[in-house]
Order: sequence, then C-alpha cells, then structure tokens
Amino acid sequence: MKFSFKPLMWGGLALMFSAASMANEPDAAKLAKGEAIFLTDSVPACSVCHTLKKARASGSIGPNLDEIKPTYDRVMAALREGVGVMPSFQGKLNDAAMDAVATYVVHATQQ
Repeated sequence: MKFSFKPLMWGGLALMFSAASMANEPDAAKLAKGEAIFLTDSVPACSVCHTLKKARASGSIGPNLDEIKPTYDRVMAALREGVGVMPSFQGKLNDAAMDAVATYVVHATQQ
C-alpha cells in the first residue's frame, strides 16, 4: 500500500485558509461601536452625509460608501484630515473610535 501526503497537504491548506479568514473577521463589539458612532455618536453623524446600506443610512452630501468601497486607510485618512466638505474628526473622536468606524465601514461595504 502506497501512502500519499496529498490529503494531508490539502487538509492543512484548508485549515490554514479558514483560520486566516476567521482572523480577518472584526470582533462584534468593535463593529457595534463603529456602527453606533457612524449612525449617531459622532457630531455630525456620518449617516447624515453618507449612504451605507448596512447602516440604513441614505445621506447624499458625501460619497456613497457602498459604491466606493473605501479601504481602511482611506477611511482613517478622511476621519483624521477631512475631505472636501467633510470635517476632520481629529480631536472629536479618539483613535479607538476612528478605528471602530473605519473597521465598520470597510466591513459593511464588503458584504
């Protein structure tokens, strides 16, 4: 009888990829915090200006986040520096709050 390492190799690869996808999933508490800040806890609230289907937001002043699907870095830069008529949230939101919003927006637009 001949032994083959192929089943072990494929099983190991499947396990590795499933663990990697679970590691990329943000935790529920961070997503909930990001959603709350997006909807109501920031001044002005992100939802006033932006459309984001998952948040049931239909603002039309800023870009439609579902369409542009911004990266985490792009959202963080916009929050820190402001963009166009969007104000900077530096000094209004701490780093953890901005991280939660950016994580939420990226996660919501990837669904």
